[in-house]
Amino acid sequence: MAGNSITEGSTQQWRDTKRYLWLVAITMPALLFIAIGMYSLTNWSAWFWIGPIFILGVVPIIDLVTGRDVRNPPAELIAQLEADRYYRILTYAYLPLQYAGFAASFYVIANWDLSTITKVGFAISIGMIGGIGINTAHELGHKKEKYERWLSKIALAQSFYGHFFTEHNRGHHVRVATPEDPASSRMGESFYRYWPRTVLGSLKSSWTLEKNRIARRKKHPFRISNDNINAWLMSVVLWVAMLLWLGIEILPYLLIQMFIAITLLEAVNYLEHYGMLRQKVQSGDREHYERVNPSHSWNSDNIATNVLLYHLQRHSDHHAQPTRRYQALLSYQESPVLPTGYAGMILLALVPPAWSRVMDARVLDHFDGDVSRANLAPSKRNKILAKYGNESLNHSSVTGENTIPPTHSWKSAQCPGCDYTYRVETGDPREGFPCGTPFSEIPESWNCPDCGVCQKSDFRELQQEKTS
Repeated sequence: MAGNSITEGSTQQWRDTKRYLWLVAITMPALLFIAIGMYSLTNWSAWFWIGPIFILGVVPIIDLVTGRDVRNPPAELIAQLEADRYYRILTYAYLPLQYAGFAASFYVIANWDLSTITKVGFAISIGMIGGIGINTAHELGHKKEKYERWLSKIALAQSFYGHFFTEHNRGHHVRVATPEDPASSRMGESFYRYWPRTVLGSLKSSWTLEKNRIARRKKHPFRISNDNINAWLMSVVLWVAMLLWLGIEILPYLLIQMFIAITLLEAVNYLEHYGMLRQKVQSGDREHYERVNPSHSWNSDNIATNVLLYHLQRHSDHHAQPTRRYQALLSYQESPVLPTGYAGMILLALVPPAWSRVMDARVLDHFDGDVSRANLAPSKRNKILAKYGNESLNHSSVTGENTIPPTHSWKSAQCPGCDYTYRVETGDPREGFPCGTPFSEIPESWNCPDCGVCQKSDFRELQQEKTS
């Protein structure tokens, strides 16, 4: 990632001191079994609220006590670190634990003599574990291996949010930090206004993305190969099986845990890019957004939440290298930094006046006092500009970036970000490009299907396969 700087000395004498701390993330479903066991011993119903108590109560305190870890693996060790199967096995292990906890917990809700409020509390705890399951799906869904992408959809089945697989990879990563992205929050936009916009917008976007992909194959979108439909069908099968096993009485609690899982995910999305905006650049006669860089994501190196969420808080590097595995993500000096870890920031986001007081000043500082360069909520734009100053730069265009190369004679084109290779002789039928489709005939709006970051204009002719 050219032009990005890591903290001086952060790679010296490096070893992964978090190697065994990552076990904490996959053992989170154990919270549900702890709640069941401790209630059996004490008869205290408060144990069933263990999810919010631990994730939003204990973890923020640990973040504050343990502080930050900005150490990075040396560049020469990244490939070796990514190849270590120990780390990916941990993410695989989350799924059986997630669903064991899910099944056991709903058995308790259906069969134990608990009050309604206690069942609601337990459903909220289940949803918290499901929310971390969505983050596990996020880690798996970015990988090139097909079986990991299917595991991602399985992890999403509990929360009925299977379209996240499509929208996040091919929607959010393409449009991040722009007004067009439903998952990028805007300065002046409260979490409560953001939630319906991102949930509905992401659903619409995911369907459009798949419909367009399948349309390039001249087929209708209502088919099992539609990534949204096959992911939703997994949820239907899971939920119907649970209802047949435990009865229709558990349906309200299934819905509660779904709502909580989605809300936990979207709360994280809300704080990751708040107010961030990529500026427009000019490439010949084409205007587009500048490429994503570390300044477009809010980062945090607080240890507890980073371990809990597989380094998700090193979000800038994740957007630059989406296929990079969590243990190898880097921390960059130029990335804007949140006051504390994600867990604590979620609590702050739930109180909009407190959030604005803390974060709006940081957005202003990030853009050197020119608030017009931020991603502003349309309904609050005039008010924000009046408060913080008039528009001065007004998103001026820059020339000379990413000029579109000639592609008519290319036999192969490679993504510079993740090494995905398009070969004319084989095409990419899944993307709707049959064998023999010249790279020059692929739409300019097309993005790399693996990383989602690089546009067609970013691709380079594969050197060893250049035409004479």
